[in-house]
Amino acid sequence: MPMRALRTTGNPARWSVPGFFLALGGACLVAATFGGRLALGLVAFGILAVCGLALVLLGRRNETYQGLTEKAPDERFARISGRAWAGTGVVLTAGNLYAFIGELASGRSGDPYFWFVAIAAISYIAFVAFWSRRT
Repeated sequence: MPMRALRTTGNPARWSVPGFFLALGGACLVAATFGGRLALGLVAFGILAVCGLALVLLGRRNETYQGLTEKAPDERFARISGRAWAGTGVVLTAGNLYAFIGELASGRSGDPYFWFVAIAAISYIAFVAFWSRRT
């Protein structure tokens, strides 16, 4: 077997992120089907499957994606990954805060969004406390 083929098929970490997208799409499809919204489940599954396929195709040529999915990434890729997760947390927290405020403005309780924002705030404080003692 050529060495290139061995590298792309022999590393299960490269398949973990696209596999996660596919599994998440399957879970959305099952949940939507049980909820009586099969069409929505198929759309969600299709979008997540296309995202997983795009990652597989990008992973063959993209050094950044390859570096982030290696078993032991170097410091540069670890820093990139940490910043990406931090950015994702900011976007999700801001989106939930916006939805919470929108729910309140519409006269509803905003309850699910409140808990997302509260969990984000508590976990932020806990991580700051944890990492300030570890570093």
